[in-house]
Amino acid sequence: MSAVVLGVNGGIEAPTGEIDAMCLELVGHAIEAIHAKRVVLDTIELLFSGLSDKFVVRAELARLFQWLKTKRVTAIVTGEREGEHLTRHGLEEFVSDCVILLDQRVMEQSATRRLRILKYRGSAHGGNEMPFLIDDHGLSVLPITSLGLTHQASTAHLSTGVIGLDAMFGKKGYFRGNSVLVSGTAGTGKSSVASHFVEAACRRGERCLYFAFEESPGQITRNMRSIGIDLEPWTRRDLLRVHAQRPTALGLEAHLVAMHRLIDDWKPRVVVVDPVTNMTAVGSEIEVKAMLARLIDFMKLRQITALFTSLTQGGAAAEQTDLGVSSLMDVWMLLENPEANGERNRLIQIVKARGMAHSNQVREFVMSDHGITLVNISRRADGSVAIGSARNAEEPGRSDDPKPSRRRRVE
Repeated sequence: MSAVVLGVNGGIEAPTGEIDAMCLELVGHAIEAIHAKRVVLDTIELLFSGLSDKFVVRAELARLFQWLKTKRVTAIVTGEREGEHLTRHGLEEFVSDCVILLDQRVMEQSATRRLRILKYRGSAHGGNEMPFLIDDHGLSVLPITSLGLTHQASTAHLSTGVIGLDAMFGKKGYFRGNSVLVSGTAGTGKSSVASHFVEAACRRGERCLYFAFEESPGQITRNMRSIGIDLEPWTRRDLLRVHAQRPTALGLEAHLVAMHRLIDDWKPRVVVVDPVTNMTAVGSEIEVKAMLARLIDFMKLRQITALFTSLTQGGAAAEQTDLGVSSLMDVWMLLENPEANGERNRLIQIVKARGMAHSNQVREFVMSDHGITLVNISRRADGSVAIGSARNAEEPGRSDDPKPSRRRRVE
């Protein structure tokens, strides 16, 4: 499909204030010469820069647009805003069939481009303002609405990768295609739970994409080795890719587009986002939640199982997330490390798990060089649960260091 791009420099109007017929003839000749179907006029302001009479401007605009229609071409005309008006003359939008408003705003030192269709004669169209991105792949428009609730619901299950945690999900783990949220304060083990899930996926031979917003790939690999999880072999076998980037490096829309492209190009079966709460550095809570809704629906349509970690602030109510995204998730696990008797011990509970029976217990877990292990519940005579050193005191000779689990070595 051919197109004519007309760059206006100095105007193409005649001394009488009308559009020069010679210029229109030249444009018409160019359209016919290449059988153009599209014409771009950039920009319209210079066409009528010498006219002050709005009635003449409107008449000439109408004549220009009508002339373009006689050529049976689709014409895109760019114009600049003037104050509160959509265009400099305040008339262009009335004679146009379709009006698209582009805007750019800076919030929290991050620039965001917005697009809105104000008018489209004879066609239904969305009136919402939508972010869009311009990069080396062109222009990408990101609707603020999610992709819809048309995805399939799988009955297959995936292991959590954590000893004892699958049993809390009826010995089955997560449904494939679930969105899983692991929330908790700093130091509760959220990334460790995520890495266990990653390792389990790689052992099944499934590709896993890990979006890290706090640590580099090397740091993640080093830290996970301290609990017996070696992610490097999976990276070498190209079953694991870690995409590490500070949230402030891009805007929300750019992050979303990058995630979409990486997922579409590599087609992983498992995705980890660690942590989603860091996105508040480049957007409001409402914007981040809208972004996550679109990302979740995008992955559900592809039957990708996604695990998100969320940092909650100390002192906040335990059963809430800083972004309020728990309602978007199929599974929500809460991690805690309360202080008692001069020590902190880690606890895990399943707050919700849609469509499956799950344990209602708050379980203690320990981390050693053999990974995360849930320990057996120890009840006192009064019915309360003993954890940490109190549990060891209740059961003499018991150790928090579980026996090494057999892990298949990956070369």
